[in-house]
Amino acid sequence: MTAMLELPFQSATQLAEALRRKQLSATELLEHYLRRVERYNPALNAIIATDFDAARARARAADAALVRGEPVGPLQGVPMTIKESFDVVGMPTTWGIPELRNNRPPRHALAVERLLAAGANIFGKTNVPIHLGEWQTFNELYGVTNNPWDLTRSPGGSSGGAAVALAAGLAGVETGSDIGGSIRNPAHYCGVFGHKPTWGVCPQRGHALPGLIADPDLNVVGPMARSAQDLELLLDVLAGADEIEARAWKLDLPRAHKRDYRELKVAVMLTDPVAEVDLGVQERIQAVAEFLGQRGATVSDTARPKVDTTELARAYILLLRGATSRRQTAAMFERNLGIASGLRADDDSYYALMIRGSVLSQREWLQLNEQRHRMRHRWDEFFSEYDLLLCPAAATAALPHDHVGERHERTVPVNGKRVPVTDQLFWAGIANALYLPATVAPAGFTASGLPVGVQIIGAQYRDRQCIQLARLLERDFQPFVAPRGYD
Repeated sequence: MTAMLELPFQSATQLAEALRRKQLSATELLEHYLRRVERYNPALNAIIATDFDAARARARAADAALVRGEPVGPLQGVPMTIKESFDVVGMPTTWGIPELRNNRPPRHALAVERLLAAGANIFGKTNVPIHLGEWQTFNELYGVTNNPWDLTRSPGGSSGGAAVALAAGLAGVETGSDIGGSIRNPAHYCGVFGHKPTWGVCPQRGHALPGLIADPDLNVVGPMARSAQDLELLLDVLAGADEIEARAWKLDLPRAHKRDYRELKVAVMLTDPVAEVDLGVQERIQAVAEFLGQRGATVSDTARPKVDTTELARAYILLLRGATSRRQTAAMFERNLGIASGLRADDDSYYALMIRGSVLSQREWLQLNEQRHRMRHRWDEFFSEYDLLLCPAAATAALPHDHVGERHERTVPVNGKRVPVTDQLFWAGIANALYLPATVAPAGFTASGLPVGVQIIGAQYRDRQCIQLARLLERDFQPFVAPRGYD
Protein backbone atom coordinates (compact mmCIF):
# COMPACT_ATOMS: atom_id res chain seq x y z
CA MET A 1 0.00 0.00 0.00
CA THR A 2 1.20 3.50 -0.76
CA ALA A 3 1.72 6.15 1.93
CA MET A 4 -0.99 8.75 2.49
CA LEU A 5 -0.52 11.75 0.22
CA GLU A 6 -0.41 15.29 1.55
CA LEU A 7 -3.84 16.92 1.89
CA PRO A 8 -4.09 18.73 -1.47
CA PHE A 9 -3.09 15.56 -3.35
CA GLN A 10 -5.47 13.19 -1.62
CA SER A 11 -8.28 11.64 -3.60
CA ALA A 12 -11.75 13.12 -3.56
CA THR A 13 -12.89 9.98 -1.75
CA GLN A 14 -10.35 10.60 1.02
CA LEU A 15 -11.21 14.29 1.23
CA ALA A 16 -14.94 13.57 1.49
CA GLU A 17 -14.28 11.03 4.24
CA ALA A 18 -12.16 13.54 6.20
CA LEU A 19 -15.00 16.04 5.96
CA ARG A 20 -17.59 13.52 7.10
CA ARG A 21 -15.38 12.67 10.09
CA LYS A 22 -15.09 16.41 10.83
CA GLN A 23 -11.29 16.24 10.66
CA LEU A 24 -11.55 19.60 8.88
CA SER A 25 -14.38 21.74 7.59
CA ALA A 26 -15.49 22.30 4.02
CA THR A 27 -14.66 25.99 4.46
CA GLU A 28 -11.12 25.19 5.62
CA LEU A 29 -10.59 22.76 2.74
CA LEU A 30 -11.85 25.25 0.16
CA GLU A 31 -9.60 28.02 1.50
CA HIS A 32 -6.65 25.60 1.45
CA TYR A 33 -7.15 25.00 -2.27
CA LEU A 34 -7.77 28.68 -3.00
CA ARG A 35 -4.44 29.57 -1.39
CA ARG A 36 -2.76 26.99 -3.59
CA VAL A 37 -4.45 28.45 -6.66
CA GLU A 38 -3.14 31.89 -5.71
CA ARG A 39 0.37 30.51 -5.24
CA TYR A 40 0.78 28.09 -8.14
CA ASN A 41 -1.77 28.95 -10.82
CA PRO A 42 0.00 32.05 -12.22
CA ALA A 43 2.84 29.88 -13.60
CA LEU A 44 0.55 27.05 -14.69
CA ASN A 45 -2.45 29.00 -16.00
CA ALA A 46 -4.74 26.02 -15.46
CA ILE A 47 -7.69 27.79 -13.80
CA ILE A 48 -8.97 30.67 -15.90
CA ALA A 49 -12.38 31.57 -14.41
CA THR A 50 -13.59 31.50 -10.80
CA ASP A 51 -16.61 32.14 -8.62
CA PHE A 52 -15.22 32.16 -5.09
CA ASP A 53 -18.28 33.81 -3.53
CA ALA A 54 -20.61 31.02 -4.64
CA ALA A 55 -18.06 28.39 -3.59
CA ARG A 56 -17.68 29.90 -0.13
CA ALA A 57 -21.44 29.95 0.30
CA ARG A 58 -21.65 26.28 -0.67
CA ALA A 59 -18.82 25.42 1.74
CA ARG A 60 -20.67 27.10 4.61
CA ALA A 61 -23.86 25.25 3.69
CA ALA A 62 -21.94 21.94 3.55
CA ASP A 63 -20.48 22.57 7.00
CA ALA A 64 -23.92 23.37 8.41
CA ALA A 65 -25.40 20.18 6.93
CA LEU A 66 -22.58 18.11 8.44
CA VAL A 67 -23.08 19.72 11.84
CA ARG A 68 -26.83 18.97 11.71
CA GLY A 69 -26.08 15.37 10.78
CA GLU A 70 -28.10 15.55 7.56
CA PRO A 71 -27.57 12.97 4.81
CA VAL A 72 -24.87 14.25 2.46
CA GLY A 73 -23.71 13.38 -1.05
CA PRO A 74 -20.58 11.38 -1.80
CA LEU A 75 -18.66 14.55 -2.73
CA GLN A 76 -20.03 16.73 0.06
CA GLY A 77 -17.76 19.75 0.48
CA VAL A 78 -15.03 18.57 -1.92
CA PRO A 79 -13.65 21.58 -3.85
CA MET A 80 -13.34 21.01 -7.58
CA THR A 81 -12.80 22.72 -10.89
CA ILE A 82 -14.41 21.78 -14.17
CA LYS A 83 -13.46 22.04 -17.84
CA GLU A 84 -14.31 25.46 -19.27
CA SER A 85 -16.64 23.99 -21.91
CA PHE A 86 -19.29 22.99 -19.31
CA ASP A 87 -21.97 25.57 -18.57
CA VAL A 88 -21.76 26.86 -15.00
CA VAL A 89 -23.98 29.72 -13.89
CA GLY A 90 -21.81 32.63 -12.76
CA MET A 91 -18.86 31.84 -15.05
CA PRO A 92 -18.31 32.23 -18.81
CA THR A 93 -18.44 29.37 -21.30
CA THR A 94 -16.28 30.22 -24.31
CA TRP A 95 -14.58 27.04 -25.59
CA GLY A 96 -11.61 29.38 -26.06
CA ILE A 97 -13.44 31.34 -28.77
CA PRO A 98 -12.90 35.12 -28.46
CA GLU A 99 -16.36 35.95 -29.80
CA LEU A 100 -17.90 34.06 -26.86
CA ARG A 101 -16.02 35.95 -24.14
CA ASN A 102 -19.31 37.35 -22.78
CA ASN A 103 -21.31 34.12 -23.01
CA ARG A 104 -22.84 33.58 -19.55
CA PRO A 105 -25.14 30.54 -19.55
CA PRO A 106 -28.44 30.83 -17.67
CA ARG A 107 -28.43 27.19 -16.55
CA HIS A 108 -25.89 24.65 -15.33
CA ALA A 109 -24.87 21.78 -17.57
CA LEU A 110 -26.47 18.51 -16.52
CA ALA A 111 -23.07 17.20 -15.40
CA VAL A 112 -22.67 20.29 -13.20
CA GLU A 113 -26.16 19.82 -11.72
CA ARG A 114 -25.32 16.22 -10.85
CA LEU A 115 -21.95 17.13 -9.34
CA LEU A 116 -23.46 19.87 -7.20
CA ALA A 117 -26.27 17.53 -6.11
CA ALA A 118 -23.58 15.06 -5.01
CA GLY A 119 -22.08 17.81 -2.83
CA ALA A 120 -19.12 18.89 -4.98
CA ASN A 121 -18.10 22.52 -4.60
CA ILE A 122 -17.18 23.91 -8.03
CA PHE A 123 -15.09 27.05 -7.59
CA GLY A 124 -13.46 27.48 -10.99
CA LYS A 125 -13.07 26.48 -14.62
CA THR A 126 -9.99 25.09 -16.33
CA ASN A 127 -8.43 26.11 -19.62
CA VAL A 128 -9.05 24.52 -23.05
CA PRO A 129 -7.82 25.01 -26.62
CA ILE A 130 -10.08 26.84 -29.04
CA HIS A 131 -13.03 24.65 -30.07
CA LEU A 132 -11.50 21.94 -27.82
CA GLY A 133 -9.51 20.97 -30.91
CA GLU A 134 -5.93 20.37 -29.72
CA TRP A 135 -3.59 18.20 -27.63
CA GLN A 136 -2.16 21.47 -26.39
CA THR A 137 -4.08 23.94 -24.24
CA PHE A 138 -3.87 27.52 -25.41
CA ASN A 139 -6.20 30.15 -26.79
CA GLU A 140 -6.34 33.87 -27.46
CA LEU A 141 -8.66 34.56 -24.52
CA TYR A 142 -6.82 32.85 -21.67
CA GLY A 143 -3.33 32.09 -22.94
CA VAL A 144 -1.16 29.00 -22.58
CA THR A 145 -1.46 26.30 -19.92
CA ASN A 146 1.79 24.64 -18.81
CA ASN A 147 2.54 21.10 -17.71
CA PRO A 148 3.49 20.99 -13.99
CA TRP A 149 6.14 18.35 -14.70
CA ASP A 150 7.90 20.74 -17.11
CA LEU A 151 6.53 24.22 -17.78
CA THR A 152 8.01 24.21 -21.30
CA ARG A 153 5.76 21.29 -22.25
CA SER A 154 2.10 20.85 -23.08
CA PRO A 155 -0.30 19.38 -20.53
CA GLY A 156 -2.24 17.85 -23.42
CA GLY A 157 -5.73 18.75 -24.50
CA SER A 158 -8.40 19.49 -24.71
CA SER A 159 -8.92 18.85 -20.97
CA GLY A 160 -5.40 20.15 -20.35
CA GLY A 161 -6.25 22.66 -17.64
CA ALA A 162 -8.22 19.95 -15.83
CA ALA A 163 -5.25 17.56 -15.75
CA VAL A 164 -2.92 20.31 -14.52
CA ALA A 165 -5.30 21.31 -11.71
CA LEU A 166 -5.30 17.70 -10.52
CA ALA A 167 -1.58 17.04 -10.90
CA ALA A 168 -0.55 20.26 -9.12
CA GLY A 169 -3.06 19.81 -6.30
CA LEU A 170 -5.22 22.82 -7.13
CA ALA A 171 -8.55 20.96 -6.97
CA GLY A 172 -9.97 17.79 -5.50
CA VAL A 173 -11.39 16.25 -8.66
CA GLU A 174 -12.30 17.20 -12.26
CA THR A 175 -14.59 16.42 -15.16
CA GLY A 176 -13.60 16.57 -18.83
CA SER A 177 -14.83 15.56 -22.25
CA ASP A 178 -13.31 13.40 -24.99
CA ILE A 179 -13.86 13.12 -28.73
CA GLY A 180 -10.23 12.59 -29.75
CA GLY A 181 -8.40 11.64 -26.58
CA SER A 182 -9.25 14.86 -24.74
CA ILE A 183 -9.52 13.15 -21.34
CA ARG A 184 -6.93 10.42 -21.91
CA ASN A 185 -4.18 12.48 -23.54
CA PRO A 186 -3.92 15.04 -20.69
CA ALA A 187 -4.16 12.26 -18.08
CA HIS A 188 -1.20 10.55 -19.80
CA TYR A 189 0.80 13.78 -20.17
CA CYS A 190 0.26 14.89 -16.56
CA GLY A 191 0.33 11.58 -14.67
CA VAL A 192 -3.30 11.45 -13.48
CA PHE A 193 -6.28 9.15 -14.03
CA GLY A 194 -8.96 9.67 -16.67
CA HIS A 195 -11.90 7.66 -17.96
CA LYS A 196 -13.57 7.97 -21.35
CA PRO A 197 -16.97 6.31 -20.83
CA THR A 198 -18.92 4.25 -23.31
CA TRP A 199 -20.61 6.66 -25.69
CA GLY A 200 -24.02 7.77 -24.44
CA VAL A 201 -23.51 6.75 -20.80
CA CYS A 202 -23.10 10.34 -19.53
CA PRO A 203 -25.54 12.87 -21.07
CA GLN A 204 -23.96 15.99 -22.51
CA ARG A 205 -26.65 18.67 -22.07
CA GLY A 206 -24.90 21.95 -21.34
CA HIS A 207 -21.61 20.85 -22.85
CA ALA A 208 -22.11 22.50 -26.22
CA LEU A 209 -21.70 25.77 -28.05
CA PRO A 210 -24.60 28.22 -27.61
CA GLY A 211 -27.74 27.12 -29.44
CA LEU A 212 -26.74 23.45 -29.84
CA ILE A 213 -28.51 20.72 -27.87
CA ALA A 214 -27.99 17.43 -29.77
CA ASP A 215 -25.24 15.14 -28.44
CA PRO A 216 -22.55 14.87 -31.14
CA ASP A 217 -21.31 11.57 -32.49
CA LEU A 218 -18.18 10.20 -30.76
CA ASN A 219 -17.96 12.75 -27.94
CA VAL A 220 -18.35 11.82 -24.27
CA VAL A 221 -18.30 13.46 -20.85
CA GLY A 222 -16.17 11.72 -18.22
CA PRO A 223 -14.24 11.90 -14.95
CA MET A 224 -10.63 12.84 -14.23
CA ALA A 225 -8.98 12.31 -10.85
CA ARG A 226 -5.92 11.43 -8.81
CA SER A 227 -7.27 7.95 -8.06
CA ALA A 228 -9.11 5.20 -9.90
CA GLN A 229 -11.63 4.97 -7.06
CA ASP A 230 -12.60 8.57 -7.76
CA LEU A 231 -13.19 7.70 -11.42
CA GLU A 232 -15.83 5.17 -10.41
CA LEU A 233 -17.37 7.54 -7.86
CA LEU A 234 -17.71 10.30 -10.45
CA LEU A 235 -18.96 7.90 -13.10
CA ASP A 236 -21.78 6.96 -10.73
CA VAL A 237 -22.58 10.67 -10.31
CA LEU A 238 -22.42 11.61 -14.00
CA ALA A 239 -23.94 8.55 -15.68
CA GLY A 240 -27.61 7.94 -16.34
CA ALA A 241 -30.41 9.05 -18.60
CA ASP A 242 -31.23 12.69 -19.31
CA GLU A 243 -34.66 13.97 -18.29
CA ILE A 244 -36.46 12.87 -21.44
CA GLU A 245 -34.86 9.43 -21.73
CA ALA A 246 -35.36 8.83 -18.00
CA ARG A 247 -39.11 8.52 -18.61
CA ALA A 248 -38.50 5.12 -20.16
CA TRP A 249 -35.09 3.71 -19.35
CA LYS A 250 -32.36 3.70 -16.74
CA LEU A 251 -28.69 2.85 -16.97
CA ASP A 252 -27.38 -0.24 -15.22
CA LEU A 253 -23.67 -0.51 -15.97
CA PRO A 254 -22.44 -4.00 -15.05
CA ARG A 255 -20.04 -4.30 -12.17
CA ALA A 256 -16.50 -5.45 -12.86
CA HIS A 257 -16.98 -9.20 -13.28
CA LYS A 258 -13.27 -9.95 -12.81
CA ARG A 259 -11.62 -8.36 -9.78
CA ASP A 260 -8.42 -10.38 -9.43
CA TYR A 261 -5.33 -10.54 -11.66
CA ARG A 262 -5.62 -14.31 -12.11
CA GLU A 263 -9.07 -13.98 -13.64
CA LEU A 264 -7.98 -11.50 -16.29
CA LYS A 265 -7.16 -12.18 -19.92
CA VAL A 266 -5.43 -9.14 -21.39
CA ALA A 267 -4.13 -8.27 -24.85
CA VAL A 268 -1.27 -5.79 -25.25
CA MET A 269 -0.62 -3.52 -28.23
CA LEU A 270 2.60 -1.51 -27.90
CA THR A 271 2.66 0.19 -31.30
CA ASP A 272 1.14 0.02 -34.77
CA PRO A 273 2.33 0.91 -38.29
CA VAL A 274 -0.45 3.50 -38.48
CA ALA A 275 0.91 5.38 -35.45
CA GLU A 276 4.37 4.37 -34.29
CA VAL A 277 4.96 4.81 -30.56
CA ASP A 278 8.12 6.15 -28.97
CA LEU A 279 10.18 3.44 -27.29
CA GLY A 280 10.10 5.26 -23.95
CA VAL A 281 6.31 4.97 -23.90
CA GLN A 282 6.37 1.39 -25.18
CA GLU A 283 8.69 0.39 -22.35
CA ARG A 284 6.21 1.56 -19.71
CA ILE A 285 3.27 -0.27 -21.34
CA GLN A 286 5.44 -3.38 -21.56
CA ALA A 287 6.31 -3.01 -17.88
CA VAL A 288 2.60 -3.03 -17.03
CA ALA A 289 2.09 -6.14 -19.18
CA GLU A 290 4.97 -7.96 -17.49
CA PHE A 291 3.65 -7.00 -14.07
CA LEU A 292 0.21 -8.40 -14.92
CA GLY A 293 1.79 -11.64 -16.09
CA GLN A 294 3.75 -11.92 -12.87
CA ARG A 295 0.54 -11.49 -10.89
CA GLY A 296 -1.15 -14.34 -12.74
CA ALA A 297 -3.06 -12.64 -15.54
CA THR A 298 -3.09 -14.22 -18.99
CA VAL A 299 -1.30 -11.75 -21.26
CA SER A 300 -0.96 -11.86 -25.06
CA ASP A 301 1.05 -9.49 -27.23
CA THR A 302 -0.42 -10.90 -30.47
CA ALA A 303 -4.18 -11.15 -29.86
CA ARG A 304 -6.10 -8.61 -31.94
CA PRO A 305 -9.61 -8.10 -33.28
CA LYS A 306 -10.10 -8.96 -36.94
CA VAL A 307 -9.98 -5.30 -37.91
CA ASP A 308 -7.56 -3.59 -40.25
CA THR A 309 -6.04 -0.69 -38.31
CA THR A 310 -5.61 1.43 -41.44
CA GLU A 311 -9.31 1.03 -42.17
CA LEU A 312 -10.17 1.92 -38.58
CA ALA A 313 -7.93 4.99 -38.55
CA ARG A 314 -9.36 6.28 -41.84
CA ALA A 315 -12.98 5.76 -40.80
CA TYR A 316 -12.37 7.45 -37.46
CA ILE A 317 -10.88 10.63 -38.95
CA LEU A 318 -13.77 10.95 -41.38
CA LEU A 319 -16.33 10.39 -38.61
CA LEU A 320 -14.49 12.76 -36.29
CA ARG A 321 -14.36 15.56 -38.80
CA GLY A 322 -17.98 14.89 -39.68
CA ALA A 323 -18.93 15.12 -36.02
CA THR A 324 -17.26 18.53 -35.67
CA SER A 325 -18.43 19.89 -39.03
CA ARG A 326 -21.52 21.67 -37.75
CA ARG A 327 -19.45 24.60 -36.50
CA GLN A 328 -18.64 25.55 -40.12
CA THR A 329 -20.25 28.66 -41.55
CA ALA A 330 -21.90 28.39 -44.96
CA ALA A 331 -18.87 30.08 -46.51
CA MET A 332 -16.47 27.68 -44.81
CA PHE A 333 -18.52 24.71 -45.99
CA GLU A 334 -18.49 25.91 -49.61
CA ARG A 335 -14.74 26.53 -49.45
CA ASN A 336 -14.09 23.03 -48.07
CA LEU A 337 -16.42 21.50 -50.65
CA GLY A 338 -14.30 23.09 -53.37
CA ILE A 339 -11.06 21.86 -51.80
CA ALA A 340 -12.49 18.34 -51.45
CA SER A 341 -13.42 18.21 -55.12
CA GLY A 342 -9.80 18.89 -56.06
CA LEU A 343 -8.23 16.16 -53.89
CA ARG A 344 -6.74 13.07 -55.49
CA ALA A 345 -8.83 9.97 -54.95
CA ASP A 346 -5.85 8.16 -53.40
CA ASP A 347 -4.95 11.01 -51.00
CA ASP A 348 -5.53 9.64 -47.51
CA SER A 349 -3.42 12.21 -45.68
CA TYR A 350 -4.91 13.63 -42.50
CA TYR A 351 -5.58 16.94 -44.26
CA ALA A 352 -7.47 15.23 -47.08
CA LEU A 353 -9.54 13.15 -44.66
CA MET A 354 -10.23 16.23 -42.55
CA ILE A 355 -11.56 18.13 -45.55
CA ARG A 356 -13.63 15.21 -46.84
CA GLY A 357 -15.04 14.54 -43.39
CA SER A 358 -16.16 18.15 -43.00
CA VAL A 359 -18.33 17.95 -46.14
CA LEU A 360 -19.64 14.38 -45.99
CA SER A 361 -22.96 13.77 -47.70
CA GLN A 362 -25.65 11.89 -45.78
CA ARG A 363 -25.08 8.88 -48.04
CA GLU A 364 -21.33 8.91 -47.35
CA TRP A 365 -21.89 9.22 -43.60
CA LEU A 366 -24.33 6.29 -43.63
CA GLN A 367 -21.76 4.16 -45.44
CA LEU A 368 -19.11 5.13 -42.89
CA ASN A 369 -21.48 4.41 -40.04
CA GLU A 370 -22.14 0.93 -41.44
CA GLN A 371 -18.39 0.36 -41.70
CA ARG A 372 -17.96 1.57 -38.09
CA HIS A 373 -20.62 -0.80 -36.77
CA ARG A 374 -19.15 -3.78 -38.60
CA MET A 375 -15.83 -3.05 -36.88
CA ARG A 376 -17.64 -2.48 -33.59
CA HIS A 377 -19.12 -5.98 -33.75
CA ARG A 378 -15.74 -7.52 -34.56
CA TRP A 379 -14.23 -5.77 -31.54
CA ASP A 380 -17.08 -7.06 -29.39
CA GLU A 381 -16.30 -10.60 -30.58
CA PHE A 382 -12.69 -10.01 -29.52
CA PHE A 383 -13.81 -8.91 -26.06
CA SER A 384 -15.79 -12.12 -25.65
CA GLU A 385 -12.40 -13.84 -25.41
CA TYR A 386 -10.19 -11.09 -23.94
CA ASP A 387 -11.30 -8.85 -21.10
CA LEU A 388 -9.19 -5.81 -21.89
CA LEU A 389 -6.72 -4.34 -24.36
CA LEU A 390 -3.73 -2.36 -23.08
CA CYS A 391 -2.18 0.20 -25.40
CA PRO A 392 -0.65 3.70 -25.37
CA ALA A 393 -2.77 6.79 -24.97
CA ALA A 394 -0.46 8.71 -27.32
CA ALA A 395 2.74 8.17 -29.28
CA THR A 396 4.99 10.17 -26.95
CA ALA A 397 5.16 11.64 -23.48
CA ALA A 398 4.35 15.35 -23.05
CA LEU A 399 5.54 17.44 -25.97
CA PRO A 400 7.23 20.86 -25.92
CA HIS A 401 4.86 23.74 -26.63
CA ASP A 402 4.44 24.27 -30.38
CA HIS A 403 1.78 26.74 -31.40
CA VAL A 404 3.05 27.57 -34.88
CA GLY A 405 0.74 26.95 -37.83
CA GLU A 406 -2.14 24.49 -38.04
CA ARG A 407 -2.17 21.26 -36.06
CA HIS A 408 -2.05 19.07 -39.18
CA GLU A 409 1.14 20.87 -40.27
CA ARG A 410 3.08 20.09 -37.08
CA THR A 411 5.33 17.11 -36.44
CA VAL A 412 6.65 15.32 -33.36
CA PRO A 413 9.80 13.26 -32.82
CA VAL A 414 9.18 9.51 -32.54
CA ASN A 415 12.17 7.17 -32.37
CA GLY A 416 14.50 9.57 -34.11
CA LYS A 417 12.23 10.77 -36.90
CA ARG A 418 9.59 13.45 -37.33
CA VAL A 419 6.03 12.23 -37.84
CA PRO A 420 2.74 14.12 -38.15
CA VAL A 421 1.30 15.01 -34.75
CA THR A 422 -2.13 13.94 -36.01
CA ASP A 423 -0.95 10.31 -36.28
CA GLN A 424 -1.62 10.09 -32.55
CA LEU A 425 -5.36 10.31 -33.16
CA PHE A 426 -5.19 6.60 -33.93
CA TRP A 427 -4.71 5.78 -30.24
CA ALA A 428 -7.74 7.86 -29.32
CA GLY A 429 -9.85 6.57 -32.18
CA ILE A 430 -9.97 2.91 -31.19
CA ALA A 431 -12.28 3.77 -28.31
CA ASN A 432 -13.98 6.87 -29.71
CA ALA A 433 -14.92 5.48 -33.11
CA LEU A 434 -16.34 2.25 -31.66
CA TYR A 435 -18.12 3.63 -28.54
CA LEU A 436 -15.76 1.72 -26.23
CA PRO A 437 -14.80 2.68 -22.66
CA ALA A 438 -11.14 3.45 -21.96
CA THR A 439 -9.31 4.33 -18.76
CA VAL A 440 -5.85 5.90 -18.53
CA ALA A 441 -3.84 5.09 -15.40
CA PRO A 442 -0.29 6.14 -14.46
CA ALA A 443 2.31 3.63 -15.69
CA GLY A 444 5.53 5.24 -14.49
CA PHE A 445 7.96 7.64 -16.09
CA THR A 446 10.26 7.97 -19.08
CA ALA A 447 14.02 8.11 -18.61
CA SER A 448 13.73 11.91 -18.65
CA GLY A 449 11.15 11.88 -15.85
CA LEU A 450 7.94 12.55 -17.78
CA PRO A 451 4.75 10.67 -16.85
CA VAL A 452 3.39 7.87 -19.02
CA GLY A 453 -0.14 6.52 -18.84
CA VAL A 454 -1.42 3.13 -19.95
CA GLN A 455 -4.73 3.07 -21.83
CA ILE A 456 -7.09 0.26 -20.76
CA ILE A 457 -9.81 -0.39 -23.35
CA GLY A 458 -12.77 -2.66 -22.63
CA ALA A 459 -15.96 -3.98 -24.17
CA GLN A 460 -18.86 -1.60 -24.68
CA TYR A 461 -20.50 -0.85 -21.31
CA ARG A 462 -17.72 -2.65 -19.42
CA ASP A 463 -16.54 0.70 -18.04
CA ARG A 464 -16.16 -0.65 -14.52
CA GLN A 465 -13.87 -3.45 -15.69
CA CYS A 466 -11.49 -0.87 -17.17
CA ILE A 467 -11.54 1.12 -13.94
CA GLN A 468 -11.11 -2.02 -11.84
CA LEU A 469 -7.79 -2.82 -13.51
CA ALA A 470 -6.75 0.80 -12.98
CA ARG A 471 -7.53 0.37 -9.29
CA LEU A 472 -5.38 -2.76 -9.09
CA LEU A 473 -2.50 -1.03 -10.86
CA GLU A 474 -2.83 2.01 -8.61
CA ARG A 475 -2.63 -0.19 -5.53
CA ASP A 476 0.14 -2.53 -6.61
CA PHE A 477 2.08 -1.01 -9.52
CA GLN A 478 1.96 2.79 -9.88
CA PRO A 479 -0.11 5.27 -7.84
CA PHE A 480 -0.44 8.97 -8.57
CA VAL A 481 2.79 10.84 -7.89
CA ALA A 482 2.77 14.61 -7.37
CA PRO A 483 5.24 16.62 -9.45
CA ARG A 484 8.03 18.32 -7.55
CA GLY A 485 7.68 21.91 -6.46
CA TYR A 486 3.99 21.89 -5.49
CA ASP A 487 4.24 20.92 -1.83
